[in-house]
Amino acid sequence: MHLRATVAAVSGALALSALALPAAHAADGGPSYRDGVARVLAQHTSGKAAFAATAAPIGDLDVSFSDFKIAKAVKVGTTNKVTTYVTYTLTHAADIDVSDSNVLTGPLIYRGSADYPDNVLGGEAPATCVDKTATTATCKGPVDINPRETDTDLKLFNAQAGTWHGAGLALDFDSEKSAVQFGLGSTLVQRNSQLTVNAAPEPVKKGNTLTVTGKLSRANWEDHKYHGYTGQAVKLQFRKKGSSTYTTLKTLKTDSTGALKTTTKATVDGYYRYSFAGTTTTPAVSAAGDFVDVK
Repeated sequence: MHLRATVAAVSGALALSALALPAAHAADGGPSYRDGVARVLAQHTSGKAAFAATAAPIGDLDVSFSDFKIAKAVKVGTTNKVTTYVTYTLTHAADIDVSDSNVLTGPLIYRGSADYPDNVLGGEAPATCVDKTATTATCKGPVDINPRETDTDLKLFNAQAGTWHGAGLALDFDSEKSAVQFGLGSTLVQRNSQLTVNAAPEPVKKGNTLTVTGKLSRANWEDHKYHGYTGQAVKLQFRKKGSSTYTTLKTLKTDSTGALKTTTKATVDGYYRYSFAGTTTTPAVSAAGDFVDVK
């Protein structure tokens, strides 16, 4: 399930004032994860069991989440949905059976604070859990991120690149109880980057000047194109033919269009590339080396 929440303050709590969900149903005709999460969020929106900015579980289902592990960073481009899997430990009361199809759980990520997140994302399916003891289970579930959402309420915005926080949700259809826990770690949701390089002329006489051009660009989630990433430090690196190690020759910054241009002396055969260390919003990337034959 893919969630998008626009939020407002209600009695100092988290209120989800808009929620759009796909109309998926359980294969056996029973309660679906989509229906359950929608109900839980609507319940909290009403103020009956308000969310708060705390790492403790909120709700009336006797569960808690721990050992929440998510990728350090998730790269999202302009076209394809990206799924990242989260593992966690679910601790629950002895009378809760995680193998019951009426008991569902899954990970969420949210951008901003637990009080006022500006986006919340989850998976299109719940987590799968395996009992380890009578009161603990290990779970694995997806978080889906789609840069091609056309619904305004589901859209991923460029300004939302950066740090997202983890949360866990569990619900029991039979008892109509549920719980949510915030502050379960973090990940970077990043605008995917691309980097090119071209060293010319090729071939070149030893001692002559090479001009090395390139461009650093990153995904724009709003128009689904790649645009230049301006004012970023990028290293020009060289790897001698037969070596596996790149050495930095100089560092320069991208211009107003993300373009790079510099010169260097040709000495021996080898590969030239540009390398970008990355930022919190944009992943590190290195161009494929461009081989230059020195005569």
